[in-house]
Amino acid sequence: MSLYVDKHRPSELKQLTHSKSLTSQLMKLGSSLDLPHLLIYGPSGVGKKTRILALLKQIFGNSVEKIKIDQRVFQTPAGKRLELVVCSSNYHIEITPSDVGIYDRVVVQDLIKELAQTQQVDVNSKRSFKVVVINEAHNLSKDAQHGLRRTMEKYMGNLRVILCSNSTSRILSPIRSRCLLIRVASPSINEICDILFEISEKECLNLPEKLSQRIAVYCNGNLRRALLILECLRVKQFPLSSDMEIVTTDWEDFLESVALMIVEEQSPQRLLLVRGKLYEALAHCIPAEVILKTLTLLILEKIDDNFKVEFVKEAALYDHRLRLGTKHIMHLEAFVAKFMTMYKKYLVELMSDF
Repeated sequence: MSLYVDKHRPSELKQLTHSKSLTSQLMKLGSSLDLPHLLIYGPSGVGKKTRILALLKQIFGNSVEKIKIDQRVFQTPAGKRLELVVCSSNYHIEITPSDVGIYDRVVVQDLIKELAQTQQVDVNSKRSFKVVVINEAHNLSKDAQHGLRRTMEKYMGNLRVILCSNSTSRILSPIRSRCLLIRVASPSINEICDILFEISEKECLNLPEKLSQRIAVYCNGNLRRALLILECLRVKQFPLSSDMEIVTTDWEDFLESVALMIVEEQSPQRLLLVRGKLYEALAHCIPAEVILKTLTLLILEKIDDNFKVEFVKEAALYDHRLRLGTKHIMHLEAFVAKFMTMYKKYLVELMSDF
C-alpha cells in the first residue's frame, strides 16, 4: 500500500480515490495540535487502515512505522488466559479486541487503561496524547463498548481512540456521539483503473486498458482485492494481455460448489454433505458472516426471480441470528436447511401449476 504515497509531497495523505474533501479533512486533522476521537468507517478494502497510518504519520512523523509486535496475555475475572497480538510504537497502539471473542471487554479495559495512564515520552512531540487504533470495531460486544466509552471520557487528556469499522450500525450511539465520523466510500471503476495504472507505471508494468476495466468491475469497489488480482496476474503471466482470465480465490470457488450443491438437490443427505463443507470452510478461517453473505449472493444467481424476495428476507433473519449467536455452524446449517425447505416447496408448487 505504500505505493499510493506521493513521495514528492510533504504530506503523505494522498487520497486513494482522489476525493479532495476527505483528503482536505484528514490533512487538517493531521496538522492540528489536537485530535478528536475518530470513527472511520466504510466497506472492506477501500483503504481505511492506510488512511489511519497516513494520518498518524503526519501527526507523529516516521517514528510510527517503527512497530513492535507483542503477544500480550490477559486474565479474565474467572481466571481464563487470553492471548492477543498487539502492534505498537512510541506513539500509538493497534489492537483487534474481537479476536478474543466475548472477552473483548477485558482487553479494552486493561490494555487501554494501561496506555492511558502513561505519559508521552517524546519531549520533542507537540502532542501530549497517545493513539489507540481499534480494528473491527463493529465486532465489539456491548460490554466492551460501554467500557470503552468510560475510558474515552476519563482519559481524554492523554488518549485518543481511532475506531476502524465496516459500518456504524453496530456501534453504540454514545460511542458515535463522542467521535468524529469519517466515511470512506468505495472507489468507482474509473478511480480503481487510475490507481492500477499508477501502480503499473511505478512497477514498469504495461497494463492493458481493457484488463484494468475488467479487474475494476470484478473487484466490486474493493481496492485491496483489485491490487491482489493485479499481482496474481503479473505472477501468472508476463507481459499482461487484455484477454487474460481473472484469477479467483480458492474459497470463492469452494463456496460456488457449495451453492451449486444446495440448489441442485434438497434432501437430508445433501444437507449432511453441505454441513461438512461448511465445517471445512470455518476450519480454514473464513468468517461465518462472509460464508453466509457469499452463499446468499451465489444462490440468488441460480434461483427464479419470483423466489428471490422471500429468500432474501430469510437470509437477513439468519444473518441477524448469526451475529447474535456464538455457534456459527448451527446458524449456517439452519440457513441452508430453511432454504432447502422453502425452495423444495416452491418447486413442488411450481410443478403443480403446470
